[in-house]
Amino acid sequence: MAISSLLFHPSLSPLPTNHHHKTPTFKTSRLTPFNSTLKPSNNHTDTTPIPFPPSQTHKLSWLEELKQAFPSSAKDYFVDNNEAFQDLVDKRCVDNIRMLIVDTVQNAKAGHPGMALGMAEVGYMLYRHVMRYNPKNPNWFNRDRFVLSAGHGCLLQYVCLHLAGFQSIQIEDLQRLCKLGSRTPGHPENVMTDGIEVTTGPLGQGVANAVGLALAEAHLAGRFNKPDVIIVDHRTYCIMGDGCSMEGISHEAASLAAHWKLNKLTLIYDDNHNTIDGPTTLAVSEDISARFKALGWNTITVDNIHEDMKSFREALLSSFNEKEKPTFIRVKTLIGRLSGKEGTSKAHHGIFDEDDVKKMRQKVNWNDREAFHVICLVYREMKIQTDYGERLEKEWYSKLNYYQSKYPEGAGEFKVLLHGGLVPGWESSLPQRWSVSDLVDATRGYSEKCLNQLSKVLPGLMGGSADLATSNKAYLKDYEDFSQPNSPWGRNVRYGVREHAMAGISNGIALHGSGLIPFAATFLIFSDYMKNSIRLSALSHAGVIYIMTHDSIGLGEDGPTHQPVEQLAGLRAVPRLLVLRPADGNETAGAYQVAVANRHIPSVIALSRQKVASHIEGTSANEVERGGYIVSDNCDNKDHLPEIILIGTGSELCICENSAKVLREEGRRVRVVSLVCWRLFDRQPKEYKENVLPSRVSKRVSVEAGSPIGWREYVGGEGSIIGVEDFGASGAYLDTFKKFGFTEENVTKFAKKLLSY
Repeated sequence: MAISSLLFHPSLSPLPTNHHHKTPTFKTSRLTPFNSTLKPSNNHTDTTPIPFPPSQTHKLSWLEELKQAFPSSAKDYFVDNNEAFQDLVDKRCVDNIRMLIVDTVQNAKAGHPGMALGMAEVGYMLYRHVMRYNPKNPNWFNRDRFVLSAGHGCLLQYVCLHLAGFQSIQIEDLQRLCKLGSRTPGHPENVMTDGIEVTTGPLGQGVANAVGLALAEAHLAGRFNKPDVIIVDHRTYCIMGDGCSMEGISHEAASLAAHWKLNKLTLIYDDNHNTIDGPTTLAVSEDISARFKALGWNTITVDNIHEDMKSFREALLSSFNEKEKPTFIRVKTLIGRLSGKEGTSKAHHGIFDEDDVKKMRQKVNWNDREAFHVICLVYREMKIQTDYGERLEKEWYSKLNYYQSKYPEGAGEFKVLLHGGLVPGWESSLPQRWSVSDLVDATRGYSEKCLNQLSKVLPGLMGGSADLATSNKAYLKDYEDFSQPNSPWGRNVRYGVREHAMAGISNGIALHGSGLIPFAATFLIFSDYMKNSIRLSALSHAGVIYIMTHDSIGLGEDGPTHQPVEQLAGLRAVPRLLVLRPADGNETAGAYQVAVANRHIPSVIALSRQKVASHIEGTSANEVERGGYIVSDNCDNKDHLPEIILIGTGSELCICENSAKVLREEGRRVRVVSLVCWRLFDRQPKEYKENVLPSRVSKRVSVEAGSPIGWREYVGGEGSIIGVEDFGASGAYLDTFKKFGFTEENVTKFAKKLLSY
């Protein structure tokens, strides 16, 4: 089915119509000055923010607070120095942020205050003066994205979200930090809290996520923006720490970000010289900025943010002028700022003693304030930025309606993406039933056909392989490679040999919220490089499709270094993750149908290198969604149960079928079951599972060229498991299979032994 026939389905809700379809009038600046307004220029698409002095009323409202906080400064700056006045307001807002951080940790008797206290100026500057967002609609498409790769510093983000007006974080939520079921868990979780873009915690992951978010923006901008109207234009900000810089995934992702020229990505490095065990000099001696510069980043250093907040703002302004390179801003901070632990690793986590808290309060003139006090003017100050974001969202919808009227085809495709990326009837693009006369191929070959058919009807399908596209057969033949500035609209992503970053970047693409459906491909053995990112896919509801080929010892000649054994068992243990191991073309199509349909659940599709039949009699694409089903059974009627059940997955299912034929010729009643996805089968009603694997049939044999771990649940106490309990061996795949017992003769031998009891 052609995509043009699917884009304008009436079930898709229309774009907002409360704005007239006319040429947009505003193109807004990135940094909003204090109390700014927009003054139209002669160019209908461009305006610049014009600052005006804060009103006398606004100054008066702050006067008493500033006099108390800065008795030697407030009176001098009040009359005519508006910039200095704003500096004092900003400093007081940061003081309030720090006190909320301290109060939250003390109340919870848990948490990581060090980074949050040290980076308070950065968090405040981003949420008050820089980022474009609307807390009334946290999922507004064209918002700026913020990622806290140093997820242990989540207190900073929680406090900023609260002050900015996000309903997801109230004072009561700060008071429930780390409590069971709270919206303020110990590390940020996107599924728990509005305003959190991605789940972070394992260090370095957020850097890769941020690269994925920035890639998604660049790709969509390249596809949809027009000279007279820009509908995709937002930036991605990410805070990383020393631990993130040490993890290899951050280096992999940063290398790709520079190669892809993601100039709207800003990475802010909290250079506080401490990790949990002590000063960073214990394990690090390189110049981090020089490393990023060598990768191709624009690098800036902010030396004294605690005394000169404007220096960080100037660094951001510089990054906005960068047209090709991503920007790395090194911010030198003091971990645990204000506390007695300041500048030491002891500030990383844990609470403060009462005397330390008292001294911190004294340093910022906070002595008479109760815990969790917020100066009401701080809310008002943050509202300046959020009101600006709300206005930007309205202007964006105006642009979008103009875009729809002038570019209806592009608008239709863009609207499909904004509604999740699944056009009605997309499933019909997949081969529903392969013929026995089709050319025999590996399931990776059937996967290639499915992937390319889907790309014609799913406008958001994009992805790539870790330098194995020709081996994985994971390449969209009708589309270009993603590349800037040449082809940002390209839907093939060249990751190079960077499996870990590929998975983390794919999570960012999936969580961009724009209907993009990322796939990431490599050999199954290399899933170990990606495991933490795959786990986070499941935890953060990122519907990444992992295409894992060369899925068993059946890959043959490359030997045990490349032959997966324990990988399937490990992946099946990941909560929520769907691990599908199709046996032929039919089941491969069914696996893709399941993977694409589950937009909030990641999937692993494990595929063979060796050739298998395109159609095993009895397999079904539609039955894959059940996880397990009966492929064949020679019982005469429903009253008769099979004497034995052979259970297989992937390339071993045909071995089960061949063995069943031998046994049936000897008069045995044999059932063959495909258990293509354990998790889906486990979710089926008890009655269905009993129908497929009757409890009264205890003689069962499972056949899978991988670890036997987990199979006992399906074969029962009396059943037999044919698996791999050692590393594989180099050799032709048929010889390797024979060595480890994956032959019709050996399966038949096991079955007969059970039947003899």
